[in-house]
Amino acid sequence: MAKMWRGIIEQYRDYLPVTSATPVVSLCEGNTPLVPARQLSAELGPQYEVFLKYEGLNPTGSFKDRGMTMAVSKAVEDGATAIMCASTGNTSASAAAYAASAGLECIVIIPQGNIALGKMAQALMHGAKVFAVDGNFDDALRIVREITNNYPITLVNSVNPFRLDGQKSGAYEICDALGDAPDFHFIPVGNAGNITAYWRGYVEYHKHGKAARRPRMMGFQAAGAAPIVRKQVVPKPETIATAIRIGNPASWKFAEDARDDSNGMIDMVTDAEIIEAYQFLARREGVFCEPASAASVAGLIKLMKSGFFKHEAPAPGSKVRIVCVLTGHGLKDPDNAIKHSAEVISVPASADAVLEHVALARR
Repeated sequence: MAKMWRGIIEQYRDYLPVTSATPVVSLCEGNTPLVPARQLSAELGPQYEVFLKYEGLNPTGSFKDRGMTMAVSKAVEDGATAIMCASTGNTSASAAAYAASAGLECIVIIPQGNIALGKMAQALMHGAKVFAVDGNFDDALRIVREITNNYPITLVNSVNPFRLDGQKSGAYEICDALGDAPDFHFIPVGNAGNITAYWRGYVEYHKHGKAARRPRMMGFQAAGAAPIVRKQVVPKPETIATAIRIGNPASWKFAEDARDDSNGMIDMVTDAEIIEAYQFLARREGVFCEPASAASVAGLIKLMKSGFFKHEAPAPGSKVRIVCVLTGHGLKDPDNAIKHSAEVISVPASADAVLEHVALARR
């Protein structure tokens, strides 16, 4: 009999802080594809294999669902009736969906004017109470912390440790798919919870003998929101990649630990480099992600152009395996997709009018 996928808690129960008494709140998150990036691999050369961990195919369209199933399940176990988060978009969509599934109230604080419409629509449609504040994400998180510290509401941002427990399942899936950890793991860095979680997942799988090695963690921030790279808080972060427009990451220290312990790096990419990677993925690999997701591939392309991989040649007969995490689906941010694509061509309703713009030879 076929076995249905039941979400990351049931799949990886032995590696998560749950018991038989934990009421699992799941939308069957996880089990996202590891897509071979043939064009990127070809650009690097025959000794390299690049894969895209396409987290945009989670239930609400982003990696946040991995952490939210854990955070909300534990909140219900603890008797919570409401959850709350600050968000640049994806967390709000995920929190609202899982709250709806669990029958909880969901309260969301967002930065005024700094959230993609696709994400706003999700949170509102799932019934969340959404408040826009005159400030950035860091201001929103400060408000959330203040309220949840004084009222019986569960905070479900990545400072909630159960969020990171769920998100580390992405590393388990990559190892299960490849048969081992990759050599390099490229990932966008915003609030820095995801790079922290993936590293923990790789370390734990290695410790349990499920992987023979651990990858080098290669995190990339947007240049206008790169506090870890610049070694100082960015009071007014600016970038087209709204999901990583964060000037004071909650998991800053943990991200640095992941970088240092893995012999990796945390660098930055410009908005122009992000858009280049965003378009490349859609037009050359057939994978549509939101701009922030493309920061991982922008980082890979940046290092490739700099000659970084010339010093990372594999042993004879083997290949260097690289995984780039794409954290959210492209439909999260339709405005940027349209802005950075070719325009629709308006023509009369005739085949000849269409053919004037298309070079085709007759059969």
